[in-house]
Amino acid sequence: MRTCYTGDVNKDHLDQTVTLFGWVHRRRDHGGVIFIDLRDRAGLAQIVVDPDNVAAFNTAEHIRNEFCVRITGLVRLRPEGTSNPELASGGIEVLCREIEILNPSVTPPFQLDDDNLSETTRLTHRVLDLRRPQMQRNLMLRYRVSIEVRKYLDNLGFIDIETPMLTKSTPEGARDYLVPSRVNAGQFFALPQSPQLFKQMLMVSGFDRYYQITKCFRDEDLRADRQPEFTQIDCETSFLNEVEIREIFEGMIRHVFASVQNVALPASFPTMTWEEAMRRYGSDKPDLRVKLEFVDVGDLMRDVDFKVFSAPANDPASRVVALRIPGGASMPRSEIDAYTKFVGIYGAKGLAYIKVNDAAAIPEGLQSPIVKNIHVDVLAQLIERSGAQSGDLIFFGADKAKVVNDAIGALRVKIGHSDFGKDNGLFEAGWQPLWVVDFPMFEYDDEEGRYFAAHHPFTSPKDGHEDFLETDPSQALAKAYDMVLNGWEVGGGSVRIHRAEVQSKVFRALNIGAEEARDKFGFLLDALQYGAPPHGGVAFGLDRLVTMMAGAESIRDVIAFPKTQRAQCLLTQAPSPVDEKQLRELHIRLRSPEVKAAQ
Repeated sequence: MRTCYTGDVNKDHLDQTVTLFGWVHRRRDHGGVIFIDLRDRAGLAQIVVDPDNVAAFNTAEHIRNEFCVRITGLVRLRPEGTSNPELASGGIEVLCREIEILNPSVTPPFQLDDDNLSETTRLTHRVLDLRRPQMQRNLMLRYRVSIEVRKYLDNLGFIDIETPMLTKSTPEGARDYLVPSRVNAGQFFALPQSPQLFKQMLMVSGFDRYYQITKCFRDEDLRADRQPEFTQIDCETSFLNEVEIREIFEGMIRHVFASVQNVALPASFPTMTWEEAMRRYGSDKPDLRVKLEFVDVGDLMRDVDFKVFSAPANDPASRVVALRIPGGASMPRSEIDAYTKFVGIYGAKGLAYIKVNDAAAIPEGLQSPIVKNIHVDVLAQLIERSGAQSGDLIFFGADKAKVVNDAIGALRVKIGHSDFGKDNGLFEAGWQPLWVVDFPMFEYDDEEGRYFAAHHPFTSPKDGHEDFLETDPSQALAKAYDMVLNGWEVGGGSVRIHRAEVQSKVFRALNIGAEEARDKFGFLLDALQYGAPPHGGVAFGLDRLVTMMAGAESIRDVIAFPKTQRAQCLLTQAPSPVDEKQLRELHIRLRSPEVKAAQ
């Protein structure tokens, strides 16, 4: 029977006989004495196998990396000068008395302490990858975060209620994963993109404080921070306004950071409107650690000869901004060219700049190919408005608003996180939380000529904005809020519509007719008729939150068995074909490649 975890053996166990179980992390033969670094989920312990113990030594000679073993031995101090302060067991070693090979291992495809493994190798051999200490730490961190979330919500009267995994396909933004029904031929379930509709119905049912840590599914193109199946901390509550809801869940995040990582987040998170975030940072999830901001200069550029600036300055759908980089005049041209190439990823056609060598001498003190195309008085106003000083650099974005926001917003973050940014005080390390509020209710799609819900169609408009739903939906703001942390959206939610007449107005603004609304959302609309309470909630991405706390590069590093960016599991080789019998039972016939190509 195990005395304790291997990594937990310490000086409190001195002169005790302990029994440990684990895997051989490393075996070393030093002049006839064999050393074994034994590993389990708690860490490592050094085992010494002396040749005087003939039986144990003979067994140890046959042991190799990743053998699963049981060891019994005497805990003693390590010889002076050989302790390892980085390990809990670093001051002791275990003199082996008995060793048993519980199961040998074939030669692993990689060394577990190899930090240069490709992700393909790691995901293909995920079982072994999960043995690596950093992966064990990540998953233990995820577990502790989940436990502290539950503690916090339980103490506030929230109850954990499960909602269905097989449900109705409803339009919520991304593609649904569909599941064919064998019993009901030709009909399909959908895996939930979120428990949104069910948690609203739970509020109508009188369960005024609900939560669950649950899987959600979206069949969408993937990025480093997205998975086809991901985990939400999903919450809903009744009879609270948006400020009160934010206070509860701000407290939850503070509690998790304090309990799990001993980090004290601010006592009150700052709040910023969506409009202000887009104006200052070009992003609705700004990284406040980066001390750079946009300055709108479109009004100064309307009459300049440089059409790259004047054309977007006179287009209501476009934007011209300046981004001042303190100390940036020292940047070599090669670095500016690299940034020009970088913004091209986001659709920018170029990256205009001005080096401010001498802010008092205009235009002589300004260095740029574009200076000759801008009036001297406009140049002076640019310097004044941007706050540029001698030795600074000003980058410009001029294009459709989305291109400018995406390109210059990404440039802002890239420069802030660079060595240049850190060396010049443009980046402030630490945790910078933020609430972004007052989002637009709708987004307009030019191609389809209609509005779509920016959040989801059950988000309540701000008080006094109900009339905009019918007169000018573009002006309607939502009671929606996102929690942003260091440039990542870690959670988002809204106050929901609980009155049928307001929900009908929203459906009309979205060009969803009464018959379509009844077909897709009839079960929710019926529920709202029975005295639905005012309610709202929020959902946090557990994967993203843990990724940030772990300092991991990808959410795949905090998920036990993730998918690749092609939505594949390299470990199990899923998705995979199924046989014809299964397809017949599900009333499904696959189209041939020739038919699909013709269509």
